Amino acid sequence: MSGFSFSFAGDDIEDDQTQSSETQKANTQAAETGTLCRPAPSTAFPVTGATLLPPTHHSLASILSLLPSKVSYSSLVITLDDGGKIAIPRRELWDVRVQLMAEEDDEGLRNLGSDDVRTGVYEGGFKSWESSVDLVKVLHSRRGGIGRRRILEMGCGTALPSMAMLQWMLEGTGEGGLDLGLADYNPTVLQLVTLPNLLLSWAQVVKGREGEWEEESDLEITEELLVEFTNSLAEKNIKLSFFSGVWSPEFVQLVEANMGMGEAQFTVIGAETIYSPAALKSFADSLVGLLQRMLATNESSLVAAKKVYFGVGGSMEDFCDIVRAKGFSVEGVREESDGVRRAVVEVKISNTFES
Repeated sequence: MSGFSFSFAGDDIEDDQTQSSETQKANTQAAETGTLCRPAPSTAFPVTGATLLPPTHHSLASILSLLPSKVSYSSLVITLDDGGKIAIPRRELWDVRVQLMAEEDDEGLRNLGSDDVRTGVYEGGFKSWESSVDLVKVLHSRRGGIGRRRILEMGCGTALPSMAMLQWMLEGTGEGGLDLGLADYNPTVLQLVTLPNLLLSWAQVVKGREGEWEEESDLEITEELLVEFTNSLAEKNIKLSFFSGVWSPEFVQLVEANMGMGEAQFTVIGAETIYSPAALKSFADSLVGLLQRMLATNESSLVAAKKVYFGVGGSMEDFCDIVRAKGFSVEGVREESDGVRRAVVEVKISNTFES
């Protein structure tokens, strides 16, 4: 399967604790301002007739069964708007590559080289993108509250925002439980990055209470650990759902079938999901479909992205125009003007549309 590739942010957000002092400072700033982005020429066009991965639901048990016996990780420390910090452990990218080389690779991801995105093959899920940090900060300001919540992260990849939400729930910030859905085009990304990162977030909270957590180390994944993990989720009334495949009406139906029960507050979150016209349209269409069909008491979406993806074609302005044309309201909730300009917007069904 072929596609297009480009490099709008060729470096993963680095762990600044493994760098020299000057590099630490530069990378910390880059992680929080987007200066790691290096626009490059691109031929970012979808491939006509390419076969795309169909929408698929994956149970927690099925992905747990595919985990390796050990994962290596380091922590990204994010400074929040109130001056506090949150440390988010992430599986090391080199560790992911080692597992890709050692196991069957039905999706052909081990041959990606330096490509960030290749449409129809890989959508950038192994790397953490700057706008996901912005989304963590916004979610922190809105954490807590009473009542069960349903949150779906579209294009989750390393899932920084979802990891932060999970940590806050495990630490007791928020009541009523959480239905957390994680969607990435590649099932391999869910297996190698998304779930391992969620497991690391849980382990950080649990082992941190016992003084047994290090910001950079290896996590041994034993049967006993996984039993403790699943029992802990059940005790906290946390449900995890995983989805892969292309954004489409079928994807919307699949999410509705697995997360659509009840009237708990429903929120879609997404970071760096509108980088090209094709991705922008499929994301906007699926987002609108979800907000219309989930039958929640309060549906909304938080979308974080760069203002413009130079050389690629996506932009926040185009996204806002599309969802407004579909009868939704858009409100800016955060802007970053240093480095590459970025924004977070909230999308809701407008009063006019509801009437």
